[in-house]
This record gives sequence, structure tokens and C-alpha cells, in this order.
Amino acid sequence: MNLTLVASIAGISAILFAVYLAWRILKQETGTSRMVEIHEAIREGAVAYLYRQSRAISVFIFILTILLALTLGFFAALTFAIGAFLSALAGYMGMIVAIQANVRAAHMARAGLDKAFATAFHGGTVMGMALTGLGLFGVSILFYVVGEQPFQIVGLGLGASLTALFARVGGGIYTKAADMGADLVGKIEVGIPEDDPRNPAVIADQVGDNVGDVAGTGSDVFQSYVCTLVAAMVVGYNEATKYGEGSVMFPLMVLAAGIFSSILATFFVRIRNKSARRAINRGIFTAAILVSIASFILAKTLFDNLNPFYATLAGIVTAVLFAFFTEYYTSTDNPPVKAVAEAAQTGPATNILMGLATGLESTAIPILIFCGVVFFSFEMAGLYGIAMAAIGFLSITATLMAISSYGPIVDNAHGIVEMSGLSLEVAEVTDALDSVGNTTKAVCKTYAVGTSVLAQVAMFSAYVQAAGLSTIDLMKTPVIVGLLIGGMTTFVLCSFLIKAVGKAAFEMIGEVRRQFREIPGLSVGKAKPNYAKCVDISTRAALKGLFIPALISVIAPLGVGLILGAEAEGGFIIGNIATILPMALLLMHSGTAWDNAKKYIETGKLGGKGTSIHAAAVIGDTVGDPCKDTAGPSLSTLINVIGSIAILFATIFVTYALFR
Repeated sequence: MNLTLVASIAGISAILFAVYLAWRILKQETGTSRMVEIHEAIREGAVAYLYRQSRAISVFIFILTILLALTLGFFAALTFAIGAFLSALAGYMGMIVAIQANVRAAHMARAGLDKAFATAFHGGTVMGMALTGLGLFGVSILFYVVGEQPFQIVGLGLGASLTALFARVGGGIYTKAADMGADLVGKIEVGIPEDDPRNPAVIADQVGDNVGDVAGTGSDVFQSYVCTLVAAMVVGYNEATKYGEGSVMFPLMVLAAGIFSSILATFFVRIRNKSARRAINRGIFTAAILVSIASFILAKTLFDNLNPFYATLAGIVTAVLFAFFTEYYTSTDNPPVKAVAEAAQTGPATNILMGLATGLESTAIPILIFCGVVFFSFEMAGLYGIAMAAIGFLSITATLMAISSYGPIVDNAHGIVEMSGLSLEVAEVTDALDSVGNTTKAVCKTYAVGTSVLAQVAMFSAYVQAAGLSTIDLMKTPVIVGLLIGGMTTFVLCSFLIKAVGKAAFEMIGEVRRQFREIPGLSVGKAKPNYAKCVDISTRAALKGLFIPALISVIAPLGVGLILGAEAEGGFIIGNIATILPMALLLMHSGTAWDNAKKYIETGKLGGKGTSIHAAAVIGDTVGDPCKDTAGPSLSTLINVIGSIAILFATIFVTYALFR
């Protein structure tokens, strides 16, 4: 049987399984009329934002498609456009189902923890299956069309990466502007609970969870999935004389096995002993074990030795280890988060310092693991081994995306329960699920950036081969300049993103204060806030803030390559890799530690809600919001845009650069 056809069947199977789960979710009841009203407000806000975002970025994508057609040819432009479309579609599909799942999970919470968990997890699984199915099907079909010449579909990754950058940046700005406004005014100044219907920013906050943590994350992981797969196939094609024709098909087949493994793993994710975390961990380990067995069988079939399998297995183990250490540094059950919470006893400054220190510390072990897997996989199979380690890391994407999307679904469900005035028992169920969901979101963000960096290592290998480079000489001035600019780009992008959130939050806070000040009876629940105004503020701020980061991600690598040449472009990529992983881990782990320290206090520890300790933790949480949900996650899309541009324009950098 044609193995490309097997990969296509796996992609279609994932899409069909997603459709089946979506159908099951839509059959469930939606609850009270008040719950449906809140759900509809969230849905309308999210769909309206994505519509406006799509209109805005379509112009940018259209212009780039024309430029690519003029410089690299029609087919490169076509694959770019297809990648952009599929990335947007993956995020949109997952978000629509997640929004439908949130109100149903809230309703099922009235029947118990296990039923609410099942609804939320299945809603998240739709996202995981949709993005992996679309990614594998799209790559395998195009690969077949071009006659098994993987270099010709590199444009697919660039289109997916640029769309993901827009989705991640825009969604991150949107959600954090609303979240900061709701928290700083609602919790600290007015003294009302989170998700209180009196808060004008509460609906915008719920919308933000969907456009940022579902659609944005979905597009982000989709582009990592596609970029890594294409890069691995390109490296495999170049290494075919060493490993045989199976070197191109092996990445496709491992990801196909990963899809089937993740489908089977969903049947093992069941609540036992009222522990949602154990159920989720069971799903991760089941998927990892199944895909490891399948990869072994595939390697035995396609290769003369098992070295590519060992590299793939190293990637699978790394994915599990990344999840474990992220949970250690961000879960309320572990010492780092408890230390951040205890630091709030002496005010917000010490809380912020302890969270920052936790984030700095948390970079060490994941980076050492990352270095170990790169070294080991290279020893096993050279550049192809590094590419296969990245594929192994990606192989359980469907499962990890399921637990990631589970987070915002239960967050929304808890908000709907609170705003609908349901009983305390129901709120306790959704709160228990939400506390786990906050950690699962952090796990997936770390996974996404780890995937992107491993993908960039694989893409760097493909770039070196495409540019015909045997070495990159760090004694050359252009290479040093390129390396420093590559490192600087990481910091500049974070600066623009954090400032964008800060400006949006400033406007949001002013609007929330105005409504509490000018609407009589709002603070005591006798009047209804203007939710639409806050939704509009977040929407405008997100659309305004997403273009400069996108321009930076395109102009910086093109500028270095065209001015300083192909070798300097290699230095640029190395500098970018060296700074992005530690910066992203620092921002995301610190931000999540601050957030969960606040949640730890809200469970009644250290005095609980309404105390000065809680207020200090809320301030720490709002400092961490743009770090963990905007700047940090956006770096994973930046790095793949850079890698895709480098590969596409490699020959131009060699031939036409000013200094070559």
C-alpha cells in the first residue's frame, strides 16, 4: 500500500473522529435560559472577533501570496495560501466546538464531576484531532501532488506560521486586556468575585479565553506540526542515500501512528477517585506508549537499523518530561507555587520577585533535557535524527492539544456557573476542574514552544542543506552580527507585545471604572453593565497590536539574509533559537506560577479572598498575564516564521545578498 495514502487516511480519521465527538457534544442539553444567554454572548463576541481578524489579516496574506508568486513561483504561493487557510480553519473549528462545550460542561456539572469532565475533555479533543488531521492530510496530499518532492511544500509551513502568529498575538492581546481590566478593578477596587456578572469586562474575558487559548493555541500548534513535518521530510529526502527511501515516509507514518494512538488514548481518560489530573496523565502516558510501539515497528520495517527509532523515542520521552516539569513549577500542589503565594504575605513586590525567580529557575532542567535530546538524536542519526526527535515530540500532539483546550472550556464553564447563579456545589465541581485546567494550559504552552524550537533545529538543518553550507564560521563579522540580531529579535517582539497588552489594559480599566462610577446601582447588582463596550475595546486593541510583530518576523530574517548573506542568516537562526526557548519558559512559567499562587490563596490558604495577601497575589497575576498568554506563547510562532522564510529564500540569500 502507498504509505502516503496511509497518512492521508490517518488525517481523515482524525477529522471524522473530531466530527463524531462534536456531534455527541451538540446533542447534550445547554441548561437554563440564563446559561444560554451568557453562552450566546461569549459565542457572538468570539465569532465577531475572528471575523474582523480574518478580514484584517487576509489583506496581509494576499499581498505576501502575490510577492511569493512573483519571486518563488506560483506553486510556492499556492502552498503558502493553503497553509494560511488550514491554520485558520484548525483554530476556528476547535474554537467553535469549545464554545459549544463550555455551556454543556457547566450544565453537566450539575450531574457530577465525571460527566462535566468528559464533556470538557471531548470538547478539547475536537481541537486536537482537527488540527492534527488537517495538518497530516494537507501535507500528505500536497506531497503526493508534487511527486514526493518535499522541498516544494515548504511554503505550507510559512503560511501556517504567519496565520498562527496573527492568531496567537491577536488572541493574546485580546484576552489579557480583558482579564487585567476585570481583575484589577473587580477584585481589588470593587471587591467582587471573579466572573461576577456585575463586572463589565467579564464577557470580554470569557471571549478572550476562546480566541486566545483555543483558536490562538490551535493555530500555533498547527503551524509547529506542519513546519516540523515538512522540515523532517526535507532532511529525510536529502539523507535518502544514507537511510533509504523510507527516510522521507517515516515522519509521515510516525505522525499517522500518533493520531491513531491519541484516538485510542481518549478511551482511557476517565475520572477515577475524583482525580481529573490522574485521568489526563493516563491519557498522555497511554498515547506515548502506543506511539512508541508503533514507531518501533515502523523503523524495523523501513530501515536497516533502529537508530532513527531511538531518536524518535527520545523526542517522545522529552514531550512527557516537558509536561512533568511544567506541572512541577506551575501546579498549586508543588513547592514553587506555594512559595510564590507565601511571598504575597509581604506585598506584591515580593510576590512578583518570587514568581520571576521561579520562572528563571524553571528554564534550567527543560533546556538541559532539550540539549540532551539534540545531542543524543544527532549521535543516533545525524541531522535526520534531530528531525525525528522533533517528530517524536510532536507525535502525541492530538492528546496534548485535547488537554490544552480542556483548560479554557472548564474556565468558561466555571464562569457560566458563577454568572448564572447556580448552587455552590456546582461551582465547586467546575472550580475543581478549572484548577487542573490552568496547569494543562501551561503544559501545552510549554509543549508548543518546545515543539517550535525542536522544529527550528530541524528546519535549520534543512536550511543549511538548501543554502549549500558546510560550516557557519563564528569568526566572520556578518555571522556575529546576524547572531546578535537574531537574539535581539526575541526581546523586541516581547516588548511590542507586552506594551500592546498594557495599552489595551489601560483603556479597559478606564472603561470598567467609568461604568462602575456612572451606572447607578451597578456595584450592587441593580443595573446591567455594558459588556459590548469592553468586547469592542479588546477587539480593537488586538487588531491594532498584531501587525508590527508580524512585520518584524518577516522583515528581520529577510533583511539579514539579503544584506549579510546565507551564512549570516544561519547565525541569525542560531541566535534566535538560543534566546527564544529560555525567554518563553521564563515568561510562561512565571506567569502561570503567579496565576496559580492567586488560585492557591483563593482556596482559603493564607487568609483567602478579600485579604491584603490576596490583593498582592492578584497584582502578581496581572503582571504575569501578558507574559504567559501573549508574549511567551507568541515566540513559538515567531521562530517558525523565521525558519520557513530562511528555507524558502536560501538560494536567493546565496546568490543575491549584498555581502556574500
